[in-house]
Amino acid sequence: MTRSLLLASLAATTMLALPATAQTAFELDEIIVSGNLDATTLERIGATVSVVTRENLEDTGEVRAIDFLARLPGIDVRGRGPVGGLSNITIRGVGQNYVRVLVDGIDVSDPSGPQIAYDFGGLRTADIDRIEVLRGGQSALFGSESIGGVINITTRRAVEEGTAQFLTLEGGSYNTLNASYGVTTRKGAFDYALTLSAMQTDGFSAADENDGNTEADGYDAKRLSFAFGYDLSNGSRIGLNGFVEDATTQFDEQFPLADGSTDEYSDNRSTGLRAYAEFNTGSIANEIALTYYNINRKLFGSTVYGTSDFIFDGERVGLSYLGQKALGAGLDLRFGAEYTKESYDQSSFYGVYTGESNTSGAFAELAYETQNFDLVGTLRYDKHSEFGDFTTGRLAANWRPAQDWTLRASAANSFRAPSLYELYGPYGDASLVPEESRSVDLGIERRFGEGNFVRATAFYSETDSLINPTLPSYTYANVPGTVVRQGVELEAGFALTDAWRVDASYTYVEGENPALTLGSAWDLEFPENDVSLTLTGDLTDRLSAAFTVQHAAGRQVLDDYTVANATISYAVTDGIEAYLRVENMFDEQYQLTSGYGTSDRAVYAGLRAEF
Repeated sequence: MTRSLLLASLAATTMLALPATAQTAFELDEIIVSGNLDATTLERIGATVSVVTRENLEDTGEVRAIDFLARLPGIDVRGRGPVGGLSNITIRGVGQNYVRVLVDGIDVSDPSGPQIAYDFGGLRTADIDRIEVLRGGQSALFGSESIGGVINITTRRAVEEGTAQFLTLEGGSYNTLNASYGVTTRKGAFDYALTLSAMQTDGFSAADENDGNTEADGYDAKRLSFAFGYDLSNGSRIGLNGFVEDATTQFDEQFPLADGSTDEYSDNRSTGLRAYAEFNTGSIANEIALTYYNINRKLFGSTVYGTSDFIFDGERVGLSYLGQKALGAGLDLRFGAEYTKESYDQSSFYGVYTGESNTSGAFAELAYETQNFDLVGTLRYDKHSEFGDFTTGRLAANWRPAQDWTLRASAANSFRAPSLYELYGPYGDASLVPEESRSVDLGIERRFGEGNFVRATAFYSETDSLINPTLPSYTYANVPGTVVRQGVELEAGFALTDAWRVDASYTYVEGENPALTLGSAWDLEFPENDVSLTLTGDLTDRLSAAFTVQHAAGRQVLDDYTVANATISYAVTDGIEAYLRVENMFDEQYQLTSGYGTSDRAVYAGLRAEF
């Protein structure tokens, strides 16, 4: 363990000894839906989880979900320019192609990309009700692409009888207009939720304007998300949820970055659907779900090498079953099976490439629960049509030695299957085998009253059989060596007064990658030290404010940066709120990805209404 890691561990011990202050609304019985195969409470979960609620998002006012996620412990953002530009994340230094992303139970990771990953650049907060970030290896729960963790997003739902409507209108810098309308209704056995959102902005240059790039890159997007549910008289439930999104994004090409042309843009359309049925057969609770996801990306432009037009199409169809049975004596059994089929097509000057694979999986989880101790073991077997089978497991424990103390620990092995592009694309190799990973984390939490807490987590992960391009052909291959990530996450939240609260986090990550052959950006650009601070509170009965600061340091190829934002909100009536948001208050000039710019100081004003 390095000196920095030892210092971070010492800091965690010191923070745990802090005295109690006032009380806040931190709820230990918060239900976590993604931590195990069955929903559990935050108090009892053995994994490391962050929960972001609708209220959290509205307090600080972010339009892009990724801007809020960036302040969570362990998460680093790799954005390429303005809203809509390609944006990925790392969790504990592990790249975006190792993170599974779900929206209302639909896997939205792009099966047509070079690696299967989700682009956060256009993910807006308009329809989001909740985000759960589950860290560490989770393949035993979610299969491939879960080495770094899982992000589970839930959109608005009807939570009580009657109808509620939501409206947001916003305008500001870069000629930005942002609007959304949502409605939720529950009437007897039937409920539904609809959200329609749209955004248009001129943006700024994706290639950093400080390098002489002046052409702005705009974004225009529309999204409809929906959910319908019906409770049957026998206690069963059926439902359908999904989304449709269309977006046009202007961007600056990467090879080389900013060649002077101004014609690069992409037209993207994505569709997701999930139909499900929940029912009981005797003492067993069952859920069957059918999911569908399609993404079509058309990229147009030119580079110094000539015209550069691409069309990518990716599709994923999944069928899953989950059963649950209480065995008695504190034991619960969960079990099930999944089938997933993925396909991709690529058309470009490289030629036409297609690929298809399917994965069948079976899993079981045994949970043991007592008054102050929980232990969950999960085992999963996956069979992939191309490389064969893979078995993963996870063990997670939660011990509460006293009412205000919690210790968490988990250990898991995980895998990432080769993407269809890595197998069948222009530089593909059909003989690739999956990357394999092992991870452990150990956490301790001290609570001071109902709403104040300090939490520390030490983590370690290693991955081998890394899939990387190799010189001189750039063909993908499994290369030797083991990638290691380790570090510490610290979190604290305290009520300063009855009206003001402060939340802070610090993440230290160190890594080594002897397998690097091309200097992968994901390996070089995450910060060793990442600190964030959020202050929220009331100035008067109707006037509230939120201030956030984030500092990232120790990036190997990029400078340190500190960025601050502020939001002031005024309750015009009980159902109407006006707000003013200032992003990058001090006009910090920094990059999240080499060569790509970030927003200058920007000001936005808007109205939120609920009726």
